[in-house]
Amino acid sequence: MLKPTKNFILNLKKQKRENKSLLFLDNVKIIKDALANKTIKPECILTSLDSLPFEFEGEVYKVESSIIEQLSDTKTPQKVLCIACLSQYVVEQPKTNFLVLDSLQDPGNIGTLIRTAKACGFEYVFMLDCVRKQNSKLIRSSVGAVFDSKVYEMSRQEFIDFVNKHNLSLVCCDMNGKNIFELKFDKKIGVVIGNEGQGVSEEIARLCYKTVKIPMKSGIESLNAGVSGSIIMYQINKDLF
Repeated sequence: MLKPTKNFILNLKKQKRENKSLLFLDNVKIIKDALANKTIKPECILTSLDSLPFEFEGEVYKVESSIIEQLSDTKTPQKVLCIACLSQYVVEQPKTNFLVLDSLQDPGNIGTLIRTAKACGFEYVFMLDCVRKQNSKLIRSSVGAVFDSKVYEMSRQEFIDFVNKHNLSLVCCDMNGKNIFELKFDKKIGVVIGNEGQGVSEEIARLCYKTVKIPMKSGIESLNAGVSGSIIMYQINKDLF
């Protein structure tokens, strides 16, 4: 293992503040999955352990636990910290049902939806003007699924052009829609979940050929975006399980 200089640590702290493209991953399972899936480009790893609990061929620095605590976003980080950049995907036409997140800003909701999408067979996720997928809370709440799915960041206009180019079919989730439990889908579709407060934007709603909802008892206006999106994705793909 290498011994870092004081300037090296100070530079990392500066990068943490200024370089929003860098990831500071502090969960061993998430690091292992991301490395295995080759969805990150690691710069280096810091650890207070005598040896890493996984194979890694890059630079490894032995540091005090306090250094990891200063660079981590969690209160009780594990003893390994990986500094990395995300690998870039080439956007491709979905081969399965897919999820569309229209301007969601809660990283916990997004992480939950990405994780559930993967579990329900929705292999592609399109994030339109959402909080960035490098967000540490998003990564933690997805339990690393963000590194095991094809997650694309786009503007609304870029996505609109993409939908028109590939003639994709979209379904909008809204309380004014039809009961999802009474519907069957015989083609590949994209499920659109809207902003937590505003719902699906008009531009994206116009692209949708159908609107669906989860029926609920009176007195409840809507469910959390992560919960409702998860229920709808499971209902659409339940025959696959």
